Amino acid sequence: MAEDRSNEILSLASDAGHILLENGAEISRVEETMKRIAGHYGEDREHFFVLSNGIFTTGRSYANVDFIPIKGARLDKVVEVNQLSREITAGKHSLEEARARLEEIRNMPEKPLWERIAGAALGSGAFCAIFGGSFMDCAAALVAGTVTYLMLVLACAPRMSKALGNICSGAVGTLLCILFHQWGFGQSLGNMIIGTLIPLIPGVAFTNGLRDIADEDYLAGITRLLDALLVFLSIAIGVCVTFLIHSYIAGGMIQLHGTLTDPVTAIFPIQLAAALLGTASFAVLFGVPRKYYFSAGVVGMLGWATYLLVVRFTPLSVVGGTLVASTIVAFVSRLFAVKLKCPGTVFLICGDFPLIPGAGVFWSSYYVVSEHLGASLNAGLTAVKVTIAIVLGIIIAANVLHWKKML
Repeated sequence: MAEDRSNEILSLASDAGHILLENGAEISRVEETMKRIAGHYGEDREHFFVLSNGIFTTGRSYANVDFIPIKGARLDKVVEVNQLSREITAGKHSLEEARARLEEIRNMPEKPLWERIAGAALGSGAFCAIFGGSFMDCAAALVAGTVTYLMLVLACAPRMSKALGNICSGAVGTLLCILFHQWGFGQSLGNMIIGTLIPLIPGVAFTNGLRDIADEDYLAGITRLLDALLVFLSIAIGVCVTFLIHSYIAGGMIQLHGTLTDPVTAIFPIQLAAALLGTASFAVLFGVPRKYYFSAGVVGMLGWATYLLVVRFTPLSVVGGTLVASTIVAFVSRLFAVKLKCPGTVFLICGDFPLIPGAGVFWSSYYVVSEHLGASLNAGLTAVKVTIAIVLGIIIAANVLHWKKML
């Protein structure tokens, strides 16, 4: 009987880790939660080894290996499993009750399609403003982003591989923006495309990869970043193919001259409103519970406000502004996590999203097909430096918080 109970405990902990890992939790949280559950029910805590796409669980007469493909995020499930683990350690659930509750969490329905479409639409429009688009550009990005997201979730994702689905979605979004621009619906083609393609950006895999690296889980971090890089590359291929086909039909490449910033949407209040709305909208796509939409938006807004203040009013560059903003986002995420009793991952992923170098995907792609290889290399290197800055910001905040706990 004792052996059977031990196996049940390890199975419960392993299943909890499985749900966390497949829905966007970072490695350290998965390991901590599994050990917390096993430890409460009296089982040795050192039975688990977690990778980015797998969990190894061993016991005296129990062994299990779970392969967990990297896929989209459902942060609502991460929140619920985290809450369940805390209730377990508080003695609120027997082993059988915890198992039943875990199954309920596993079977939680997705957010309604209309809500996800609204999140993609509003997020596309808001991020177009963040990256310098005019109100007309934002309207065009909102429409094109809606169509592109619909194609991804209804046609591409169910029938195609992740890579091919993102290639097709990136191509369709780019084509729509080119057509809108030619019809006079929108002024800055570059800003329109960036806003349209933002819902395709793998924010969860990218941010968790960076966080895993910051937590010294290098193998898991690199694996997740490679997965995010595959998505970035797929989007870039879709953009390149569309521009090449259009240039062949039209008899010449569309000439763009870098990011254009609209003076109206660039004013500080509009930028803050766009960051709040955009981050809250993408919280929908990341599966964040509804009660945290506004809080996630506030974290993103504070991070973007920090970035703008640093870039506009100090000698620091885009990279320096990203470093400071990422540090602030990590601190504020921790504060919100404590205050709202919610995993900080929810706020960190959403809050860092405006800082992710998504625009670099478009400009690197465009400069490649327009044969400006030097500009393409420069855009790519800037994106890499921004990525490093985000990692350093997370590391700085984590170390300061660790020192504070020790004092």
